[in-house]
Amino acid sequence: MKLISAGEAVGLIQDGMTIGVGGFGAYAAPETILQAMADSFAAHGHPASLTVTCGVSPGDNTNRLVGLNRIASEGLLDTIIAGHFANPPLIAEMVARNQVAGYALPLGVMIHLYDAIAAHLPVVLTPVGLGTFADPRMDGCRANERAFSQRREMVKVVELEGKEYLAYQTFPIQACIIRATYADESGNLTMKNEGLGDFAFDLAAAAHNSGGIVIAEVQKVVEFGAIHPKDVRIHAHMVDYVVVADESLYYQGYAAGYRPELCGNVRVPAAGIPAMDLTNRKVIARRGALELEPNCLINLGIGIPSGIGSVANEEGIASTLSLESGPQGGVPVEGLGFGGSVNPETIYNLSDVFHLYDGGILSMTFLGAAEIDQFGNVNVSKFGSRCTGPGGFINISQSTPKVYFVGTFTADGLEEEISDGALHILREGRKRKFLQHVQQITFSGQYARDHRREIMYITERAVFRLTDRGLLLTEIAPGVDLRRDILDQMEFEPLIAEDLHTMDPRIFRSGRMEIADALNGLQAGW
Repeated sequence: MKLISAGEAVGLIQDGMTIGVGGFGAYAAPETILQAMADSFAAHGHPASLTVTCGVSPGDNTNRLVGLNRIASEGLLDTIIAGHFANPPLIAEMVARNQVAGYALPLGVMIHLYDAIAAHLPVVLTPVGLGTFADPRMDGCRANERAFSQRREMVKVVELEGKEYLAYQTFPIQACIIRATYADESGNLTMKNEGLGDFAFDLAAAAHNSGGIVIAEVQKVVEFGAIHPKDVRIHAHMVDYVVVADESLYYQGYAAGYRPELCGNVRVPAAGIPAMDLTNRKVIARRGALELEPNCLINLGIGIPSGIGSVANEEGIASTLSLESGPQGGVPVEGLGFGGSVNPETIYNLSDVFHLYDGGILSMTFLGAAEIDQFGNVNVSKFGSRCTGPGGFINISQSTPKVYFVGTFTADGLEEEISDGALHILREGRKRKFLQHVQQITFSGQYARDHRREIMYITERAVFRLTDRGLLLTEIAPGVDLRRDILDQMEFEPLIAEDLHTMDPRIFRSGRMEIADALNGLQAGW
């Protein structure tokens, strides 16, 4: 291992390289090196024409120059291959404007590709992505016209023993930039104070075994032997260079400063975690929480789904909540800090998470939904020319037996209040979410039906189930009109259950719902 400056690290990255960048959303971005890369390009025009690959691209969902936003310069980037690239919005905008070629892969596939690259395997073979935009019979993971013009084949359909699979193509990685907490004098790395699981090992292994270079940005260098062997995440043999981060650019996550309760260094009283205010978001989270089961591993997605963790904590429901970012157990952080959990029981690395998810370890999952169509398809990945990528959505939704899509009924300007035990729509959203056809299929209703998945769509005013004949409306909120507030706000007519009934009134009242006793009693009976 050689200790170098950020500028020297950037000097090792040559024009046209494929480089891997660590970090996950709000966490663990190698900020100092990324900033040095941006400065070098602005001053000298190098490095240029890079292909960047990452998982959930680091960023804070604003145009602020953090994460990959730092290198969102035309000419610096040529191509991005990622599981998700909306967190750095400037990157997403470049993809939308065809300034860079964009490829959006299921996050689990992206992580497994790094493993396959390290193992010198030609493909990752998996059913994940069949029937979605990742399928080459649709978009083949291409996010924009520039990607189509490259004629790069990211994925093929293959048949094995009478079943279809997708074969995602591996590619060499010439360099990677990762973030760790500490390096010792030899170059051993620990992620001791990071707020989530990581894929730094997988990315480093892919670059190292491709004959590339591995550059680690750390908070500080400590004495050799100071890191316990079980805390060494990446051995020095795989680390070529270490950069000590600029102190002003080193932070656990964008949402707050260092929070030891996210990485297991302390535990905080769960009772002290604030409950959600009674809004339409809490109504949706509460209705979702009614589906929770004890002794189950339950995944929560970003946005409204993460609020189910808050409701479960408030109600004292005994379920283990799992995040694709690694934390298992605890209470997921909402908003910008999503990806971390308060008081996690364990923190897996992402490769392990997705091996388990793909293998069916989850009992149920709660995911967001931006568009839903008459066939039960869901879009969360592309809107107009703007492509965000699926993150772990495809892996999770295809591999889990019970899938609950949660979100508001309409969007863009929707205003609602909860009072007197009812939902009151003050102003309807300008954007309908229940459409005849979604723009892009991120979840295939047909795939779910073929594999006998249990699918439900939960909003603040209506609940639907997916049947062989389409969406079946089963519940409506108190205070709403079936025709005006539901059917007239959809582009298609759903089936209506003969026993259509009102949603549980406890959802719309202040205070706890007091639903834990039944669940915990069931748990005791098990």
